[in-house]
Amino acid sequence: MTSAPGLEIREFRAGLVTDVVALWNRSAPADPITRRRFRDLILLDPNFDPAGLKLAFIDDTLVGATYAARRIVPLHGVDIEPDAGWIVFFFVAPDQRGRGIGTALLESALAWLSRRRVDFSPYTPNYILPGLDAAVYPAAAALLKKLGFAVHYEAVAMHRGLDGYEIPAEVRDQLDRLAAQGYAFRAATDDDLVDLIPLARDHFNPDWSRAIREAVGAGMPLDRIMLVREPAGRLVGWAMHGTYEGVIDRFGPFGVLEECRGAGLGKALLHVTLECMRAHGAHNAWFLWTGERSAAGELYRKTGFTITRRFQIMRRTA
Repeated sequence: MTSAPGLEIREFRAGLVTDVVALWNRSAPADPITRRRFRDLILLDPNFDPAGLKLAFIDDTLVGATYAARRIVPLHGVDIEPDAGWIVFFFVAPDQRGRGIGTALLESALAWLSRRRVDFSPYTPNYILPGLDAAVYPAAAALLKKLGFAVHYEAVAMHRGLDGYEIPAEVRDQLDRLAAQGYAFRAATDDDLVDLIPLARDHFNPDWSRAIREAVGAGMPLDRIMLVREPAGRLVGWAMHGTYEGVIDRFGPFGVLEECRGAGLGKALLHVTLECMRAHGAHNAWFLWTGERSAAGELYRKTGFTITRRFQIMRRTA
């Protein structure tokens, strides 16, 4: 396919935020963004490089964009993952599709990344979506496959309404039994952060510890974090809400140490946190990312969550 006449790929520069956000919302109305979210998630990304934000113009009219990221700042320790890169998003104006613009944008981004492995789009710390919703964006899926991307794994987003929610009687009974055994479920305090942040970092995901630090530092109330400690006092699990961008009905992160699973701690902790969310005025609980057939996915379904979207995490290797 030949590119559209007059097509030019440029790097992002100051003064274009309004145009990029407006075209984003026209091109991807299922996933709109605000100027503030664009600023916070893209421009304030610690790895942001204007050269990686590629813009397509035809006769000085913006017709598409893509954002490629590579680590400048390590997520944890000193590893900047020199072989890895990410395509975080791309879009083309609806009336300009089929003219090779998306191909030109992605090829420019891939050349700039110059990485052995490129993923779309589970980039941390600031992913927009965990992957591609091929049902919503079939043309994007076809384009990525044409350029050598293949499905690496899949994730689902889930949702549960909270109007009228209350902890089920059997879970209340379970909480009583666990309390009798010495387990303590309660909201976090400042002192608990000493245990919580390394628990999230070392046993789950370094990005979760970052998210906790940044949310609390930005003023998130600690009573949005529910903890469980075992009889000896060790912190073995937590669940929270409002972590990302202060959205109170966004659930997570959530984790229980692997060696402590099977005792019902995760189920109890999930329900305690849903009650906490309802108490804070949330009418829904939702999250973007879990494995459909994972243990967590099964637990969510049994708790009344339903799948709202499916995402393909795609990878291209050189």
